Amino acid sequence: MPDETAAALRGGWIHSQDVGFMDEDGFITITDRMKDMIVPGAENIYSIEAENALSLHPEVRECAVIGVPDEHWGERVHAIVVPVAGAVTSPEAMLDHLHERLARYKCPKSWELRTQPLPRSPAGKVLKAELRKPHWEGQPSSVGT
Repeated sequence: MPDETAAALRGGWIHSQDVGFMDEDGFITITDRMKDMIVPGAENIYSIEAENALSLHPEVRECAVIGVPDEHWGERVHAIVVPVAGAVTSPEAMLDHLHERLARYKCPKSWELRTQPLPRSPAGKVLKAELRKPHWEGQPSSVGT
């Protein structure tokens, strides 16, 4: 994949598209991937924050948070949730849970409950591009395909 390699290796540096910070002791914390960042209006929302908080809900088996098109804001926060077997949960209950843990602007504005597991790569990573694809088809651009 020469194009992808050229994009990742520039000027003697590896550009991984990971987003994070370095603390005062020099330790690096990865917070998300650039392509997974959601930008509603002028805010940057890291999907991993909402996913971490949502995964603490006792009725959530697995989840992914993605940006989907929004007519007014450009993108909105969208949660895809696979509940634990037998759970009777609702977006409202999960949103109440998130409001205790996140700023409201970081909380999902739309929800999708699924019965099937989320798509994963052979390495076990959730394939967010696959989850975003049906939402962005026919749209002028997709921030994170």
